Amino acid sequence: MAEPRVEIESLHFSVGILGISGGSLLLMVNNYAQTPGNPLIPDIALGVLLLVIAALLSYTGVRRSLSYTPLFVSLCLTVSALWFGSGFLRILVGAGLLQGAVELRAALVPGLAACAVALLVLGAVGVLQKEIVLTITAFAISLACVHQIVALFETSFGHSAAAANYLLVCLLGAYFGSGRLLSYITKRKVQLPGTALQKKSKLTLSQAQDRNDAVPVGLAMNLLSACVLACPLLGVVPHLSVGVVPWLWIAGVFQVGVSLLSYRAMDTLAATFYGFTAVLKFAEGYSVLLSSYGQVPYSPALLPIVFSLLFFFLALFSTQKSLMDGIYQLFYVAYCIAMAAEPRAFFQAGTQGVQAAIFFASVLMLLVHLHNMASPWRIPTGEGLLKTLLNGNSLFVLRPHDKDLHAPYLGYSKYADAEVLGYACSALSAFAVTATVGPGGPLAVLALPWAVVCGGFLQLLCGSVAFARGKTLESTAFILYGIMWTVWGLIRYGGLYGSERGFNVAVGIICFMLFNCFVTAGALFLSKAWFAYALTFQLIIVSFLLDALNALPRGYDIAVAVIFGAVSFYCFLANLFNGSFQTPQIPLGVPFIKLSGYGGGRENCPHVPARKATSVQQIADILKNGGTCGMPTDTVYVLVAACNRPDAVEKAYRIKVHAQDRPMSLWISSIKQLEPAKHLINPVLWDFMEAAWPSSISMVIPRGPWMDCFGLGDSAKYIGTPQSIAIRNPDCTVATHLMDLVGPIATMSANPTGEADTTHHNQVYAKLGDKVDGVLCDGPSPENIASTVVDCTKIESGRIGFFRVGVIPKSQVLQIFEEVQKKRMVGQVNPTFIPDCPELSVETCPETQETTQPSAVTFNELAPVKEEDELV
Repeated sequence: MAEPRVEIESLHFSVGILGISGGSLLLMVNNYAQTPGNPLIPDIALGVLLLVIAALLSYTGVRRSLSYTPLFVSLCLTVSALWFGSGFLRILVGAGLLQGAVELRAALVPGLAACAVALLVLGAVGVLQKEIVLTITAFAISLACVHQIVALFETSFGHSAAAANYLLVCLLGAYFGSGRLLSYITKRKVQLPGTALQKKSKLTLSQAQDRNDAVPVGLAMNLLSACVLACPLLGVVPHLSVGVVPWLWIAGVFQVGVSLLSYRAMDTLAATFYGFTAVLKFAEGYSVLLSSYGQVPYSPALLPIVFSLLFFFLALFSTQKSLMDGIYQLFYVAYCIAMAAEPRAFFQAGTQGVQAAIFFASVLMLLVHLHNMASPWRIPTGEGLLKTLLNGNSLFVLRPHDKDLHAPYLGYSKYADAEVLGYACSALSAFAVTATVGPGGPLAVLALPWAVVCGGFLQLLCGSVAFARGKTLESTAFILYGIMWTVWGLIRYGGLYGSERGFNVAVGIICFMLFNCFVTAGALFLSKAWFAYALTFQLIIVSFLLDALNALPRGYDIAVAVIFGAVSFYCFLANLFNGSFQTPQIPLGVPFIKLSGYGGGRENCPHVPARKATSVQQIADILKNGGTCGMPTDTVYVLVAACNRPDAVEKAYRIKVHAQDRPMSLWISSIKQLEPAKHLINPVLWDFMEAAWPSSISMVIPRGPWMDCFGLGDSAKYIGTPQSIAIRNPDCTVATHLMDLVGPIATMSANPTGEADTTHHNQVYAKLGDKVDGVLCDGPSPENIASTVVDCTKIESGRIGFFRVGVIPKSQVLQIFEEVQKKRMVGQVNPTFIPDCPELSVETCPETQETTQPSAVTFNELAPVKEEDELV
């Protein structure tokens, strides 16, 4: 298989390298000039500048994700996390919240040590892959972090050494910038070594597309939080202080981003895992923050037990990716069990010991993942082991794990399905609210981060992904429930509940109940599992309402929370299982109500993504066998049939309601398909076709015997009128490839007559799904405006008219036609035609010398018509 070519965008790659150089220059100057008690740059100013540069690097890393550059993405985002944490700590120092060298040391050392290790691993992989610029940058910043740690103990040596490392990064950035400038000036004729922005990947195309570039960043954030929590156990710092909270919450924010990018990479298992770990990071930071102000938070044992079950099943199904991934996730199962066994959760030796193990496991996983992503020679991780074990087993059949696994039935989506994480978050939030407020107050109960972050923010994330996939009901439910969990969590466990309880809260809850009634009614048409999910959440809202009115029966809220949590856990397990195995399937239930015609054609009408050659081939086979299909174009969707199948052309004509006044048009993939009838076509018209196509221009031309060469037979009467016919060569890769396989096709708009143009494959399915034999799905149409229809029936006299001006403006069409005329006037005649054709002229106005159009009597501007419907 050919090696894929990695195109490194000059803007984002250069911004990343120069952004790192700019931050290094800032830190270099500050470290060189810094003296004890007299920093060159004030702490708050330094912190703000670091935050700005870190945000720029985050943007660059996200933009470069999923672009076959995992080392660059990991470098940008790891350095971004490092400078985010350092910037926030500098602001805390400047604000007086961190005082003294001891507190600053306890806050900085864990984060600097974790980032130094992560960058060291990144640099080591860069050496193996001969990435010179990235390797030197990673090693230099890693050593700078080490020397900054030394500076916390010995200022006379550490600051100077750290500045020297940052100077190296600055010089490298200057070298890279000069190389890019020289390449631009010489138009890529001269390029300095290591500054080229194009290279061949060492991976095959299938290996490159099978990667998730965000996973190493998630592992680095696990490494960061594990280092923070394990440092007190190892004696590196005396205790966990408020200064480590930024590190933990930054790791949580980055892992939410990793979860979203994993959905973008069609990796549901990784997205769910990093969503889970993000919740842990926010809960850990919340606990440290509370303990710093004298409160000791406690967590009910039920919540970490449920979390350990979720982690366990996720680890079990992650073994289908690789055995190493499953074993790594089992560390978090042990972590949740340690949390359940000890009342002070994150501050006990048991949990900190597990975090120390997670630290070393994360380092190993980071090294293995980076190497396997960047190198064609992979370190064995047990990938495909489960598939090998189940090979030949007729009971358990694994699904093929490719990008089509998460493609929605009605076409193409950029995101994988997020329902697994959504159900898991619902289960965690439900069990979180079973915690009653203790004597220490609502803030002391470790339920606020579970309810707000897990049930709120992550549910909103899942709802957004579901919306991007076209799942209207699911996205509505997740977003509604996310808002409800956020509001209720802040009111009950944020210390506001006592003063806000009463009629005002009850009115708001009643509004949520009404909204959820519509969701529950809609779930009747989806599945039994979704109906149970929505109905039991209605019971949760009822418990909130009764609590707000001081009328809550004893134990009712806990009972309904457990019921809703159990339903959510079942849905989580069913979706996880069904997404992994083709057979058997955990039942989710058929809809209670199925409307007549709802989902018609689902079994016999394939909806396949247009971006795959195999899908185009499948639709081509359907057309060759006499079928009719919906197809995307450069404007809107159309209904097509092969011209050499007269029965299919007649079938397509009769599919449209009252289509007698809307004849079909003829489409070709290129003008070469008209070669057999070239001698029957006017030479001027032929030259105009060659100049104007492919484009969104439809030409109305006279009928003639040239149509007999397409095999239309008696069905030719359905195309055009007795006097003329519309013909077009679309500027659409999918359409032209399909016509190359099938031949010329007869087309008409993919909508019943009288309705709006069809601009999405979902609309094709909704309007014609039970009547067509297949649909090529490519999402929304690139243009919602129809094609430009040009009247060429009198082109031999030097005139063209316009029935409709669409995507292509009238001036552009006239310019093309005028150029064709000029070429013929100077003798540039197509050699295959007889040269004694009549001379052409363009009528001009003597006063303005502008090209005039045929009179309104000859060519009328007709009323708007449907796309690709020829005018009568």
